[in-house]
Amino acid sequence: MAAECRNYSGMTLGIMGGTFDPIHFGHLILAEQAREQLALDKVVFVTAADPPHKSGLQVADARHRHTMTCLAIKGNEWFEASTIEIERGGISYTVDTLRHLHQMLGPETDLHLLIGADEAQEFMTWREPYKILEMANIVVANRPGCEVEEALGCLPADVAACAKRLRMPGVDISSTDIRDRVTAGRSIRYLTPDCVVKYILNKGLYRGS
Repeated sequence: MAAECRNYSGMTLGIMGGTFDPIHFGHLILAEQAREQLALDKVVFVTAADPPHKSGLQVADARHRHTMTCLAIKGNEWFEASTIEIERGGISYTVDTLRHLHQMLGPETDLHLLIGADEAQEFMTWREPYKILEMANIVVANRPGCEVEEALGCLPADVAACAKRLRMPGVDISSTDIRDRVTAGRSIRYLTPDCVVKYILNKGLYRGS
């Protein structure tokens, strides 16, 4: 959904970037809570091509990760999946994606960058954090073991003051745990949608060597 994204000019959009290796119910709940609480027109899931924070780590092929995201959000008219970072290639920096979206959609489009509190703690290590703040509203959601206020306390006061708080149920699910469970031959049912479970098993993902 790169070219189609042009149709969203002037809308209020949530942008949820991630490795999605694999996507799980925690991602989906965060996106739905943001859509409802912030009255978003759409939430766009942007699958990273080469996530900078996972340099040197093995991740599933980007096309597999994007396909799983498409499967997970199918049937939700408010959700869309984008290949913008996959098509661009290289390391997927959020600031570059936001620039691209602004060029494509125009300045009247209101972008909300959706991140977990654990990610927010590291925000100042991202490329051009203040430029990101110029281009998007930062929305921070609580994560198990990391509350929003705790995360914002790690940031400069001017950055923390710009952040919007998002309330969501504490869902302790992680992609790492899902991958480890698959490798160990354990169940991942009810951690991610059934369609994603089936895709992982059919494609033999995360089974290790």
